[in-house]
Amino acid sequence: MANIDDRHSEESGGESVTTSTGLLVATDPAPVSVQNAGAHSPFLLVCDHAGRAIPSRLGDLGLTSTEMDRHIAYDIGAAALAERLAARLDACLIRQTYSRLVIDCNRDPVRPDAIPTRADGTDVPGNLILDAASRQARVDAIHAPYHRAIAAELDTRAALGLKTAIVLIHSFTPVMNGLVRPWQVGVLHQHNALSLEALRLLRAEPDLAVGDNEPYAMDAIDYTAPIHAQARGLEYLELETRQDLIDHAEGQARFAALYARLIPEALARLR
Repeated sequence: MANIDDRHSEESGGESVTTSTGLLVATDPAPVSVQNAGAHSPFLLVCDHAGRAIPSRLGDLGLTSTEMDRHIAYDIGAAALAERLAARLDACLIRQTYSRLVIDCNRDPVRPDAIPTRADGTDVPGNLILDAASRQARVDAIHAPYHRAIAAELDTRAALGLKTAIVLIHSFTPVMNGLVRPWQVGVLHQHNALSLEALRLLRAEPDLAVGDNEPYAMDAIDYTAPIHAQARGLEYLELETRQDLIDHAEGQARFAALYARLIPEALARLR
């Protein structure tokens, strides 16, 4: 059975789609929301697990609203944090609308666990028996448009000669599998310069517990950073923020201010 932990898991609005063919219908939200498109900031923000919508044709996936409020459905607080940070950096933000239980946009769609059948102890009945066509419908309707939007923004920026660093916003649970996670922030990386500089600056902050590739290490599970940043030779910074610190407006504002101060400084130190 394909399973997920809380890696990279607020419902975004987005424009409604206009087609009734395929998975999505006219009343479903668009699979991707773009804020401040075309901004000339050196940063492009992405939020893979911002949303928790489910296409109407999939019903509720057999889950209660209580389950859909959990971290298994989306990265709690990440969307609001990303919106605040994008505003502070005057940067474009691209975020996913649908729940990662429908399809995880930070995983290669060919992976079995891109559509999880079990999430942190909870079965996902609507994902238990899917044929190839049903899986492909989710890729075509949700996963592919999201990544096309990121690629299109990067192509536009490249054509304009704009240098770009991608900032990926995620959140993680305070406790997983009975283990208390002491970190407030985690930097996931594969030893690229921007991540290491940002890690150094974050660790210099007083009273801030910062994880180096914690609570996860960036590995083959990750999809967005490798395909959009590493493949293009772009700098990137994948930030994980603990959910109990950003599930409210005060915390979101605090960490948006922190990141908006340190991320440009980290980038400037590379030049």
